[in-house]
Amino acid sequence: MNHRSRILVVGDVITDVVAVLAGPLATGSDTAAEIRFSGGGQAANTAAWIAAQGVDVTLVGAVGDDEAGRDRVAELTRIGVDCAVERHEGYPTGTVVVLAADRERTMVSQRGANLRLTAAHVDRALAGAPDAGHLHLSAYTLLDAASRGAGLRALAAARERGLTTSVDAASAAPLRRVGAAAFLTWVRDVDLLLVNTDEATVLAGGMDPAAQARALSAAARRVVVKQGAAGAVWVDRDATVSVAAARRVAVVDVTGAGDAFAAGLLTAWLTGADPRAALDRAADLGATAVATVGARPTP
Repeated sequence: MNHRSRILVVGDVITDVVAVLAGPLATGSDTAAEIRFSGGGQAANTAAWIAAQGVDVTLVGAVGDDEAGRDRVAELTRIGVDCAVERHEGYPTGTVVVLAADRERTMVSQRGANLRLTAAHVDRALAGAPDAGHLHLSAYTLLDAASRGAGLRALAAARERGLTTSVDAASAAPLRRVGAAAFLTWVRDVDLLLVNTDEATVLAGGMDPAAQARALSAAARRVVVKQGAAGAVWVDRDATVSVAAARRVAVVDVTGAGDAFAAGLLTAWLTGADPRAALDRAADLGATAVATVGARPTP
């Protein structure tokens, strides 16, 4: 891997309103829940988990010029994330309402200022981080047309500067809207693509996870398919296949589990761990995430 150790994470900064439901959602009526306001966003969460591993990390994103935006940046800074985050007047900081129940979560999203992320801002952030060796992109940046130019520029600029790259595919529904062919063109030849089973099905069809990963390795150099409680599989173009079992823990809230998994995978792989060891580290952090409410590491 690249000798430069800093990781740049590009993508969304969000306020999460997490409701952990006490039972099935009673549509049109009341459902008891534990409700918590906290920092969220796939990119911001991943950056937070990376910082918690003691690795230098810079978050590149956009927030509104509002109290929520200031709070999101302040809390990330406190836990050790360097924030190359621009504020945009007249746009709210993104917000997601998360309904968590039965080992699953449903999200209702307002992208807000995340749509204002620009290619020029990405270039400035890269120029300001000469010690960066890797760029990790939240695919939400690609899936929203307004920020797509920033996501594409992030991958192109990283390659120009000799950084390795990774992309987290983000979410099945927006992937379905943009189409598999377009998305796989955008992420062609990234060093690592992370998908969950729903996203893999959108992109590769209804095969077993190892077959999905092999199919997607035609686009990305390495592919990890996350299977939740069933573990994860790694496939690369050298025909390497590695599998890791999930950790058995009491599930409290799955919000941010994939982001923690990504952080564990990256911090292990980028320091020379083999695929199995990297998957094991990823599974450890994912298990830590699901055992607590919220998407970020606890202090």
